[in-house]
Amino acid sequence: MERWQPHDGMMGRSNAAARPVSQLQLKGEVVLEGAAGYDEARRVWNGAIDKRPAMIAYCTDAGDVVEAVTFARSQACPVAVRSGGHNVAGLSVCDGGMVIDLSRMKRIDVDPLRRIARAEAGLNLGEFDRATQAHGLATTMGINSDTGIAGLTLGGGFGKLGRKYGLTCDNLIAAEIVTADGDILRVSATDHPDLFWGLRGGGGNFGIATAFEYQLHPIGTSLVVASALHPYDGARAAMRFYDEFARGAPDEANVDAALVTLPSGERFFSVTGCYVGSHHDGERTLSPIVKFGSPVETSLASVPYLEIQSRGDALFPRGRRYYWKAQYLREIGTGVIDAVLDAYAGAPNNSSLLVFQHVGGAIARVPVSASPYANRDAAFDCFPVAIWDDPADDEANMRWARELWSSVNPYSTGGVYANNLGDEGEGRIRDAYGENYARLVALKSKYDPTNFFRLNQNIRPTA
Repeated sequence: MERWQPHDGMMGRSNAAARPVSQLQLKGEVVLEGAAGYDEARRVWNGAIDKRPAMIAYCTDAGDVVEAVTFARSQACPVAVRSGGHNVAGLSVCDGGMVIDLSRMKRIDVDPLRRIARAEAGLNLGEFDRATQAHGLATTMGINSDTGIAGLTLGGGFGKLGRKYGLTCDNLIAAEIVTADGDILRVSATDHPDLFWGLRGGGGNFGIATAFEYQLHPIGTSLVVASALHPYDGARAAMRFYDEFARGAPDEANVDAALVTLPSGERFFSVTGCYVGSHHDGERTLSPIVKFGSPVETSLASVPYLEIQSRGDALFPRGRRYYWKAQYLREIGTGVIDAVLDAYAGAPNNSSLLVFQHVGGAIARVPVSASPYANRDAAFDCFPVAIWDDPADDEANMRWARELWSSVNPYSTGGVYANNLGDEGEGRIRDAYGENYARLVALKSKYDPTNFFRLNQNIRPTA
């Protein structure tokens, strides 16, 4: 594919509407390839991604986004959209095109009486949580505080509150979006309801969301958290306990788990639960986590919500190399336990993880047709996470993750979480959306018939 090149003259070999790059008029900033700060500007969270866009357009408001979209269309320039830049496949940056960067759009307004927050798309989870927690409020957000709220919401949105209050997208009341035609639309259940449906899990296929309105919930400022660290020789029994306990837990309890390795090289099975509700009920409900088996370390305590939301940060710092491959499970049976324990024993380094994220609860009670997110019958999202630093180790780490995924795949539902997809092809995108895929294609054909927004988990319009 020919590389698109910006220059201060006419661009596009035969496009009569081409404009000089100096005419890209943003209130924000444009960083061109080769300019000071370019290498820092093109970096994303996953250090394994090394793409070189022709330009990065830092937008400060929806008007800037309209200008960037209009300019890119006039140049037939490919566009990637970036908020937090956390996409593991690196879809928020591109080679030879324009990155429309929203990270400077940081305004958030919280209405504590109506329990609504209006948040611009450049906010990360930590910034959002701090603003809402000032009022003892929250809504479902992810587990790494520098993840952008935009990509999380558009792909569905897991988090510690999900089993009680649903996915992030289930708590979306309205959004502001810039379409491929450069229009700014407010979408909700009553304004462009078809497009509103598509934004609640359909990804960035239909435009650039510049702001979101969320329903908030009163959770206080701390939750009860229970944790237990089981030695590897007790992991099999602990996994059986985890499966049974998590699948039978009330909506208020979210219980995640992982196979982890300490710097010493010792491997463990970690279980961590939190409870959305009274501290008395939380301690009673989560106490079996600390009482089961012979863990080497346990804790049962009230923990500030902001600390809970940032506990994963140390495991996933920016700049390291990441790869994972995910799938849903309805249970963690003997076959899964055998597969993951065998594969994790050969993990390539001490940073490698095997993660179980607990879903179900309120998530499962939303009708499949209510939003693009289709895999509501799952109990767990299961995925190996390869984390490393040396590019020479790329193949070994990615091969380990793929082989572990393959060993678990016979026991999966066949579905996958869109936000956990890598570069896996159209078939896996269909697996993410199931019976909702055809409706998404029709929506794409209506709002983006030329597939202008294609650098994403792409849903192609009807030809």
